Parts: sequence; structure tokens; C-alpha cells
Amino acid sequence: MRETSPGTCPACGAGIQIVHHRIDIPHFPDLLLVAIACDACGYRHTDTIILGEHDPVRWTVRVEEPGDLATRVVRSTTGTIRIPELGLAVEPGTACEGFVTNVEGVLSRFEQAVATILANPESDDELAAALRMQETLAAAREVAFPFTVVLEDPAGNSALVGEKAEKVPLDRSEA
Repeated sequence: MRETSPGTCPACGAGIQIVHHRIDIPHFPDLLLVAIACDACGYRHTDTIILGEHDPVRWTVRVEEPGDLATRVVRSTTGTIRIPELGLAVEPGTACEGFVTNVEGVLSRFEQAVATILANPESDDELAAALRMQETLAAAREVAFPFTVVLEDPAGNSALVGEKAEKVPLDRSEA
């Protein structure tokens, strides 16, 4: 079900249309996709909101071949994504957005974060570390080495979807 409603651009105050699209994905609660685009200033925002809550869960997938990069990643605003071998994590926060992507898309998000650091490093050490991470992420994208993607969600609204994805229920104290 797709609906639009009028709104005000948070960046420039111009009138905009807010698009709400409710979708049903098997094995998940209803999803609400929200998209905002301002023709006046170019501001864009999208969010994926999961309408419901389940038991805490941990999903894992071992990425060992290029096809594993296609594993779907559904992250709610309460989900944490970790790649332990790389020492990387995306955790919930005040500006946290839910999203639907795949493992390759998660790597791209990390690459974008590294590019931001490279644009204005605070020190030579930070620059060197960011360059090393950039190389490591490029190798991960080529699956030059195996790595694990871990997705934990205390609200149970995140998931990894693929043949190799494994789900483990978490005790409320672990979440």
C-alpha cells in the first residue's frame, strides 16, 4: 500500500511529498518504507521502519565466495552489524536508520565511512589506518579472505536472508 502526504523539507522549508509504502516480506513483520525528496534543495531521506517486535536474535553468515555477497541484509533501527575479522560495526544510535541491502552493500557503507575519514584525516596515523582499511574492504569485496557478518537485534526485527544464513535466538540478557 503506497500513500503520499504533504510535508515540509527539514533542510529548506519548501513543500514536499512524503511517500509511505507498506510492504510485506515473508517471515518478517510489516515494513514501512518512507522516502522524502525535495525538488527545491535536493534534500533526500529514506528510512525503513519495521512495524512490530519479536524475540531477540543473532544472525550470522560466513562469506567465503563471491555469491555470498548477495546475502540479503535487513537491518532494523535496533540492529547491530559486525564484521569481527575487520573490527567493524554499525550500531544503533540517535540518527539510526533501518535499511535493506546485501552484504556487498554493507561493505559499501563501510567504504563510504572510510572515504569520509580520508577526505579530512585528523592525523597521519588516522590517514594510515583509513588507507589500510580501504585496502582491506576492497579485498573483502573480492572475497580474498573469508569473513563473518553478524547481525544482532534485541527486537528481533533484523535478518540475514540467504542459504548460508544462520539464526540463533538470544536470551533477553544477551540482547
